[in-house]
Amino acid sequence: MAAKKTDRELDLIKALAEILDSTELTEIEMKRDGVKIRVSKQTGGGGQTVFASAPAAAAPALSAPSAPAATPMPQEPAKEDHANATKSPMVGTCYLRPSPDADLFAEVGEQVKEGDTIMLVEAMKTFNPITASKSGTLSAVFVDDASPVEFGDSLFVID
Repeated sequence: MAAKKTDRELDLIKALAEILDSTELTEIEMKRDGVKIRVSKQTGGGGQTVFASAPAAAAPALSAPSAPAATPMPQEPAKEDHANATKSPMVGTCYLRPSPDADLFAEVGEQVKEGDTIMLVEAMKTFNPITASKSGTLSAVFVDDASPVEFGDSLFVID
């Protein structure tokens, strides 16, 4: 039975890798039946990396035949690691203005009020406002207009 489960998991890894190849996604992570599988595409012409982990009593980590051997999940450096940074709540595309020809929602150095829209993160054709969690001065913006963001990326700081 363990061999069947391993074959199903390898098939899942292959399917996830094919999704990465056919889309603009750079990473997919999935948890099922106590097994966590993360498939990521290296930007800049690299291949795909597969990370799989399971509970201590479960089967060993898996790797897809076409991918490098499974290794510990790397710590990716944050765009800016600031204690007070507002983090992205989702993966998507960040927009600093309501439309391409409009002014920025807010500029660095500008006073903002709690609830003001600072930027939008578009995910699955839905534009999600990212608002100021407090009033203060917008002291830093760590993303460019129309740039991709990952979950947890630092977006901006209000002091």
